[in-house]
Amino acid sequence: MPPVNRTLQALAQEDIGAVHSLAPLANYCTWRMGGPADLLVEPASAAQLARVLQRCHAQGLPCVVIGEGSNLLFDDAGVRGVVVRLGPAFASLHIAGTRITADAGVHVADLAWAAQRAGLAGLEHAVGIPGTLGGLVAMNGGSRRQAIGDVIVRVLAVDRAGAMLEFSCAACGFGYRTSVFQHNDCIVVGAELDLPRGDPAAIKAAMEADLAERDAKFPLELPSCGSVFKNSDAMYAAFGPPGKVIEDTQLKGLTVGQCQVSHKHANFFVNLGGATAADMLALIGQVRARVLARTGMAMECEVRYVSPQGAIMPAHEAAARP
Repeated sequence: MPPVNRTLQALAQEDIGAVHSLAPLANYCTWRMGGPADLLVEPASAAQLARVLQRCHAQGLPCVVIGEGSNLLFDDAGVRGVVVRLGPAFASLHIAGTRITADAGVHVADLAWAAQRAGLAGLEHAVGIPGTLGGLVAMNGGSRRQAIGDVIVRVLAVDRAGAMLEFSCAACGFGYRTSVFQHNDCIVVGAELDLPRGDPAAIKAAMEADLAERDAKFPLELPSCGSVFKNSDAMYAAFGPPGKVIEDTQLKGLTVGQCQVSHKHANFFVNLGGATAADMLALIGQVRARVLARTGMAMECEVRYVSPQGAIMPAHEAAARP
């Protein structure tokens, strides 16, 4: 047995939670594509997560940590190493006054509705966002030009050596769809939020209106990752948001294999059934190149590509590789 397999076999015997061999990553992302992970681990505690990260770090094993995979494009070859999924074991949530403390595995919609029931405003924009809090914090995600970083007090994270760290909001380096957690190799395990008080009925009405608008505007019936390309202030001022720019470039319905620019919203790229990551990267590359030719502006992806070696990068960077 090759050394890496012996290492993975030894890891699988440790107290690290549920372990799945050759897990199809298409089952663990909203785009429903990607090959197998050598091991997929679902730790039941922060201590088990720290143990996995320690072992992988010490052995030089690729290790990718995910939540719902709502912003990830896994390679068709999968991951030759370990994928760690923070699932229901990381889904506790506590409200005290205007503060919410939540684990990384809490679904964003559940967090938004919990805030509404407590009469806390500020998360109405997030109610329709797929995924979990950990990914939302790492991406500083949001909608309607708002972001989760606007209401963060502190973030708890684990580094690759297994040490627990605490980051103040200022230390998180929040910017438009970015944070320090995209660069410092730390894994978000929880966060504390501070929200203004509001009227529960008004908050509920705003959330229901947001969900109705999403249902009317977005192709929710097919697998997607949500918005593929990020907004840019310069492009927005000159041409509008990415969806409009792609539509104005006459790219709605553009198809590569089973990957398609949605007819309903042009910044959603959908899986028509059996799509491959290679085709999705080709579609991203074509759309980006044609928008660049028309506008002179290069769009950047929100969605992250995960290589077989566990490297994570904006998908347009992977699409541009030879």
